[in-house]
Amino acid sequence: MPTVLPTQEGNCLIDSLSGREHNRILRHCEPVDLVYGSILSESDHPLRYLYFPLTGFISLVTTLECHRPLELGLIGNEGMLGATFALGVNAAPTRAVVQGAGRALRINATLLRQELHAYPGLLRALKRYLYVLIAQLSQNAACGHFHEIEPRLARWLLMAHDRAHADHVYLTHERLADMLGVRRSGVSIAAGALQQRQLIRYSRGQITILDRQGLEETACGCYDALIAVHARLLSSHVRH
Repeated sequence: MPTVLPTQEGNCLIDSLSGREHNRILRHCEPVDLVYGSILSESDHPLRYLYFPLTGFISLVTTLECHRPLELGLIGNEGMLGATFALGVNAAPTRAVVQGAGRALRINATLLRQELHAYPGLLRALKRYLYVLIAQLSQNAACGHFHEIEPRLARWLLMAHDRAHADHVYLTHERLADMLGVRRSGVSIAAGALQQRQLIRYSRGQITILDRQGLEETACGCYDALIAVHARLLSSHVRH
């Protein structure tokens, strides 16, 4: 079983397609930059584009009245933004925000909806990925309720590290607090503890991973559980 997500700078869903289907969908995609902080979709709004990240990552967040946004999951090059298309729904249930700058392939949502019958391999891949995404959302909800801040922070940093394809991510304490649904003071204490143990270096919003193995030992079991789901449902279907 892999201990991390695939690290190649491609998209696993597209790479899982057969040669003909792989080439056909690439012809309909265009490369775009994922700009940190950009909002790619709003909850329950029609999707104009679907995104297949290559590097960087997208955060799925939900908002409640009088509360700050709460992160529910991350999307990197293991998946896509817009997997609800597999259900025939042209909308996402959450807001999508770029949390890690990088590159992506995007495809017009109307075009894909019209031609999805021509991509049976992609439809199967979307259904598998949708299961993985639901598992991530469920695991994160339970993790946020039962686990302490420090192992949760370590888990989040591992998930970001897998998707960033770099040893550093940019995130302020305030944004991290929003992502974990805790007070900023709690994040500051947890990040300080990880830094004191030389697992990370944190300076002016720049978090550098110094000791990945140490983070894996610190993180709660939710990280390994999500990797196991990914390996079982997605990794074995990547085209060779």
